[in-house]
Amino acid sequence: MRTPKGASLPAPGGRLSRLLLPEGAAPSVWLLLASRGLRGFCDGFIAVLLPAYLLALGFGQLDVGLISSTTLIGSALATIAVGLLGGRYPPRRMLLVAAALMAATGAGFAGLTSLWPLLIVAFVGTLNPSSGDVSLFLPLEQARLAESAAPDARTAVFARYSLVGALCAALGALAAALPDWLAVHTGLTRLAALRAMFVVYALTGGAIWLLYRRLPAPSASSHAASAPLGPSRRIVIRLALLFSVDAFAGGLVVNSLLSLWLMQRFGLSLGAAGGFFFWAGLLSAGSQLAAAPLSRKIGLLNTMVFTHIPASLCLIAAAFTPSLPLTLALLLVRSALSQMDVPTRTAYVMAVVTPPERPAAASFTAVPRSLAAALGPTLAGALLTLGWAGVPLVVCGVLKIGYDLSLLAACRRIKPDG
Repeated sequence: MRTPKGASLPAPGGRLSRLLLPEGAAPSVWLLLASRGLRGFCDGFIAVLLPAYLLALGFGQLDVGLISSTTLIGSALATIAVGLLGGRYPPRRMLLVAAALMAATGAGFAGLTSLWPLLIVAFVGTLNPSSGDVSLFLPLEQARLAESAAPDARTAVFARYSLVGALCAALGALAAALPDWLAVHTGLTRLAALRAMFVVYALTGGAIWLLYRRLPAPSASSHAASAPLGPSRRIVIRLALLFSVDAFAGGLVVNSLLSLWLMQRFGLSLGAAGGFFFWAGLLSAGSQLAAAPLSRKIGLLNTMVFTHIPASLCLIAAAFTPSLPLTLALLLVRSALSQMDVPTRTAYVMAVVTPPERPAAASFTAVPRSLAAALGPTLAGALLTLGWAGVPLVVCGVLKIGYDLSLLAACRRIKPDG
């Protein structure tokens, strides 16, 4: 087993660090796990609060979808920049820039009230209205994680990375009830309490910047080893196109719009919506923890496909159910299955490309996902204002099943390394 890079950094926490880090992972991985957790916490409450905040500012449903789409388009273009510039600048410097941009994004949303300025901040910033990580942090951290773990530890590392993000996102969703609590028990108005959560987002960006400062700088040879796509170009393009279908479908039911749908269809309060997304996040986290042992038994590709299809069937069924309890139950079952493909997908991409191509592969598989996902929220926001509001859920489920079957057919003969 090779020694992963960054092994000179001492890992804090003793027994906790040994629990979090599998054998074969560099101690510096804990810094990336901590960053993912902090970002996940913020993403968790932002996805629930964003529609409520925008509606409180006087915007409509279409505006909510437009701002959500704009954030995803901006993330996609930033990810393109990471892929193009990743070989020119040290990865740690780019992570520091991303953390500073997160702090500026929170400050912008807390201080601005007009649509166009908010659209600009959404475009250049790091706000994430979805259930997954779609920001420019993703390819930077994925490439760092891949080089910090031995091949047989890679899936376990990505599973922990996804697990920490999902658990913290669940806690963040629970924190979405704080503005209403503050409005009742303090002198703050509801709008001011909602705005304060974006201040928390900004401060978290500063904390992540401090974490990145502790990352060990890669050696000159390691930095020079990064390369654009070469021998793996064909498989990366194939995966990127398939992933974009999945991402477009997911964009139709990002958490912010699913929250809006539940609030308007069943009259769910912010606190109740936050509670639902908390339990959904816990189930998602548990499923990602199970992804690594399951993938060792049935393979990365089979884990991605055969857990995804039942989740999509549950989403389609939820669009037709007349009662809130049954709808929430179906959505919770979906949460327990739909995210098992996240760590396995990342590990699969890192395993089918050569090591020098990993930063470029992470970027160029993330870019089409972000671009395709960006189209969904605006379309879903428009669909919510016209006719049957369950259309986005049905279209999402059907597209995802088509993606799963296409992925299985296209990649079943490809053997990943590790």
